[in-house]
Amino acid sequence: MRRVVDFVAENQVTVRLAYYPPYHSKYNPIEHCWGALEQHCNGTLLDELETVMKFAESMTWRDKHPVVKLITTVYENGVHFTKAAMADLETQIKRLPALKKWFVEISPATLVPDT
Repeated sequence: MRRVVDFVAENQVTVRLAYYPPYHSKYNPIEHCWGALEQHCNGTLLDELETVMKFAESMTWRDKHPVVKLITTVYENGVHFTKAAMADLETQIKRLPALKKWFVEISPATLVPDT
């Protein structure tokens, strides 16, 4: 959110963000792929890495085979703000009352200059 606020300030534009709740799978293309993998496995117990890799490599989705690679990299979690930092950001954004969590408008007029 901090980067979006900075973008608005730098470019003097208004940005409206509409979030879909994370559980809305129809808006998340990867969820369609998991459904295809689930049908392809047809109830097979995926309890070993080799089994999972073979099923993933042999499936097709939209007539294409996926590129399957085992990634063992540990990724950092998302950026977290302190409550005070988030409270500061909240003063610079406008939320639609009926959809507080899911709709945000940030405009140059709402921004508080850095001190």
